[in-house]
Amino acid sequence: MTDGVSAVIFEGSQPKSDVEEAMVRVRQAALLDNLEKISQVPCLERIYLSTNRPELVEPASRLGAEVFLNSIVPEKFHYGQALQAIIRDHGLTKVFCLNGAGSPLITVEELNMVCQKLLSRERFVYTNNTQSVDLVAFTVPPDLDRVELPAMDNSLALTLRDQLDLEMELMPHSLGLLFDIDTPSDLLVLGAGPFAGPRTRAAIDSLGLDYSTLEQAKVILGDEYEDVALVGRVGAPIIGRLNAILKLRLRVFSEERGMKSLGRIEANEVISLLGLLIDHVGLDMFFSYLAMVARCAFIDSRVLIHHYRHYPSDRDRFLSDLGLWEEIIHPWLRDFTKAAMDCPIPVILGGHSLVSGSLWALCSELDPGALK
Repeated sequence: MTDGVSAVIFEGSQPKSDVEEAMVRVRQAALLDNLEKISQVPCLERIYLSTNRPELVEPASRLGAEVFLNSIVPEKFHYGQALQAIIRDHGLTKVFCLNGAGSPLITVEELNMVCQKLLSRERFVYTNNTQSVDLVAFTVPPDLDRVELPAMDNSLALTLRDQLDLEMELMPHSLGLLFDIDTPSDLLVLGAGPFAGPRTRAAIDSLGLDYSTLEQAKVILGDEYEDVALVGRVGAPIIGRLNAILKLRLRVFSEERGMKSLGRIEANEVISLLGLLIDHVGLDMFFSYLAMVARCAFIDSRVLIHHYRHYPSDRDRFLSDLGLWEEIIHPWLRDFTKAAMDCPIPVILGGHSLVSGSLWALCSELDPGALK
């Protein structure tokens, strides 16, 4: 049994297309950049990496990780069971959980801060988000095995708080603790900005991404009192940050926050007011209206996808985020993406991370003094 803090990292993938393979390459590079930072934190005594990617074993081991190679495909991977097994098998008492490319911009100082917080508390869980977790650190309760931890990491913090009575506290909001590589739109933001680590930068630069639409949006963000639309699972922290740092008029439509962690997707309960509007006016008119009220827009398209009960492949969703509508197979997503790209204003599509960490990164880039 160890009384120090142990980092537990999961990184698994099974890409089925070129765009998914590109995501994997960048995620792996970000993981290795993070391992180098983690190895510089004295109070992080052990690093455990569980992965199904054999190419990670040697470089991760060189950076101090104990690597467990498995053959589990992502669709059959159960996060909670895997985490409980590592805790049980290695006698861990204080655990800092990261996903493979989660928080690629976290600093050594922030890693140390999380560890020191964990070492000073009992029955405690510390997370960067209650409903969409990328980072969670917690003291292991003796009765951990009496509950089933969630199959995905999104609701881990809530489970620890609600079922094991751990006191929960939110980490401070910062670029390092919020930005996540979740979709290709995050690659665009990272690639067009100054923050990527060395391995991550090299991996993104090899992809030849088109930054033109994002650069148009950045010009508008940096201007004075332009109307900017934020659509989807938009939280209060990013609204406050944009209002504090940039001179914007925000038009925010936030809906379906927590749709994953609260089980609304599985229960087919996701409903979008904007989706209902699209039903009445059609995609082209919707984007025409959008251009009338904003100079640029950032849209978390997953809310609309689940509203319509569509099930596009990861390939198609990622191609949509890149605006490559011609290559998309799913008919609705192809039409939606084309309409977005034909919109008279720059429209950036993505997932939840686009309207949280990625916008935070853009804000930090446009005001270097905001990098905290």
